[in-house]
Amino acid sequence: MSHIAMFSIAAHGHVNPSLEVIRELVARGHRVTYAIPESFAEKVAATGAEPRVFGSVLPTADEPEAWGTELIEHIEPFLADAIQALPQHAAAYAGDEPDLVLWDITAWPAPVLARRWGVPAIQLSPNLVAWEGYEEEVAEPMYAELKASERGQAYYARFRAWLDANGLADTDPDRMLGRPDRCVVLIPRALQPHADRVDETVYTFVGACQGARDETEWRRPAAAARDKVLLISLGSTWTREPDLYRACVAAFGGLPGWHVVLQIGAHVDLAGLGEIPDNIEVHRWVPQLSILRQADAFITHAGAGGSQEGLACGVPMVAVPQAVDQFGNADVLQSLGVARHLPKEEATAEALREAVLALVSDPEVAKRCAEVRRQVEAEGGTRQAADLIEAALPA
Repeated sequence: MSHIAMFSIAAHGHVNPSLEVIRELVARGHRVTYAIPESFAEKVAATGAEPRVFGSVLPTADEPEAWGTELIEHIEPFLADAIQALPQHAAAYAGDEPDLVLWDITAWPAPVLARRWGVPAIQLSPNLVAWEGYEEEVAEPMYAELKASERGQAYYARFRAWLDANGLADTDPDRMLGRPDRCVVLIPRALQPHADRVDETVYTFVGACQGARDETEWRRPAAAARDKVLLISLGSTWTREPDLYRACVAAFGGLPGWHVVLQIGAHVDLAGLGEIPDNIEVHRWVPQLSILRQADAFITHAGAGGSQEGLACGVPMVAVPQAVDQFGNADVLQSLGVARHLPKEEATAEALREAVLALVSDPEVAKRCAEVRRQVEAEGGTRQAADLIEAALPA
């Protein structure tokens, strides 16, 4: 029995994609520990892995505004968290070092520890990865102003000093994170920009790793037995969008032949949505996969998790991105012929209703959804990911 250690942060979009892989590794007889903050320990323990709880200073899903709006404000917290978390991890694993390290792209201490322990490390990426030419086309222009600024230079100097102090003087900060030695990509290849230029000796796409993640099974009301089902969900973080929810209620409330499931998250006042028609059920959280497997359409923020789940379930999507990589994902989904990219400022009730009805009534969209779904299934998902991880274990 090998000891495999997984490292991640307290974020649904980073933990959820790995859970079925962890569950599969445990089922195959491996001992898996999972370094995670307390708020996700119970979810991790449900897979059979042992949570190794550590304290984090990263903003939580309850405070997305704490991430700021500038690039430097998005990356400084990860370095600060890595510096304070590294000694916690080292102490937690002293005398119980793993045979292999798995690490989410946000878990920066993990590759440092893998080098210290002399064990192989595999990055698990829950979103897109770098392609040949990525640095020149995307990273360098994006980071040029930052690297020329005093604050950016201080950030890189601190990063460099941290790596040097931990025996990684030969490691470039950007390449450590964006160019891992080995990476299992937990999204479908179809969602990856420039997939034909991704180095397949390093990156392997395994598609959607689904399984028994949902704790409950969603059942449509008996009165809606013949209705089409629309799911509306903006994920777990970017949920403070009462205007968009009101537009959805106006667009689909009372629409004949449709039953709507609307997830609003933890922070929106339900009373502020107005009167809710009988064909709309509103929840703080929903078992998303269970609903998608029965859905006819999906209004999504186009996060990597929701996007791949929509593709894996063959559901046409209206993508209304809110932040970060969601805009690129929305464009990719639209280019695949399975979605409509509707910018948030254009997401009126009329536009939302027209987009959903047009997608669902288009036979070409149905055909493309089925084709992409077959491609995702062929990538192997959870079992393929576990096979690749086992293959990397020391003999």
